[in-house]
Amino acid sequence: MERLPVCNTVLPGDAHAPAGERTASALKQTVFNLLPPAFVAAVVAFWAFGPKALLGNPSTIVIVSALITVGVLGLEFVHERHSGWRMNWREFFTDLFYVVLSATAIAWVSVALVEDPLRAAKASLGISTQWAMHMPFLVQVALAVFVIEFGQYWLHRLMHNSTPFWLTHAPHHHITQLNAAKGAVGNPIELFLISLSVLALFDLSPTAVFCAYNVLNVVSTFAHANVRANPPRFYSQVFTTIRHHSLHHSTDYESTRCNYANSLILLDRIFGTYREGEAAVVGQDDLKRLSIKEQFLFPFQPLIDRFRTRPGEAAATAN
Repeated sequence: MERLPVCNTVLPGDAHAPAGERTASALKQTVFNLLPPAFVAAVVAFWAFGPKALLGNPSTIVIVSALITVGVLGLEFVHERHSGWRMNWREFFTDLFYVVLSATAIAWVSVALVEDPLRAAKASLGISTQWAMHMPFLVQVALAVFVIEFGQYWLHRLMHNSTPFWLTHAPHHHITQLNAAKGAVGNPIELFLISLSVLALFDLSPTAVFCAYNVLNVVSTFAHANVRANPPRFYSQVFTTIRHHSLHHSTDYESTRCNYANSLILLDRIFGTYREGEAAVVGQDDLKRLSIKEQFLFPFQPLIDRFRTRPGEAAATAN
């Protein structure tokens, strides 16, 4: 596994460039380092102070999420991190397929099978958490972010330490490059499991919940993106960055068992699973890239292989 030091603001070869070019390069890097926290701040400001007509429209969350992904994807073409992760049409259409799948079928199943039953059970038991709705907006957002990420952290950790769960999660680790939409790529079973949370048990403002999802969207998108951005310490101590997450996508399995937080790296620091470092080469099984069909079938492949070998074994025994 190749690990890289934290990228400096001055790129290789810049020392021999004219002073003006070095200054421009350093300024460009500084701007890109500040983009992840700037995106988070912009999202929070929008949901806190945006027009009520937009904030009350259910389609707004979909549009803002799409704009975040497209915006970060565009940054990959302006200041890429690794040329080996450069977007191509095959990766683009694979990512697009999974983004649409997650926003439609996976989201619908999650609501129908988990969120709605949780709300119904909460109502039938007479449980009320109205106190949550009266908290300051930023506190509501922080609570929603924590509740979602806390569940995802432990489920993600389970996936790396239990074979049945790992089989559903492994396709996500067979991606051989990181890009803005790669967080949505994986086996549908894993995408469903990782979408689960108990947030429905809390009576929070809808705009605070939407804001929390968009904050997580920004952090996760930058954490998977091929963008040369190394956010300031105040950000990277709390939120996951591409450095943290690229190490989690290392080529050897043991090195993937760290930095489990999708967006809140603070949880890894608290629970002792944080590791420093960075990987420029990502993937599993000798960098084997899986097709969409292979990703869908991966959890069942051991059973499929066993079924396929039975006729041959029977013939061998007969002979």
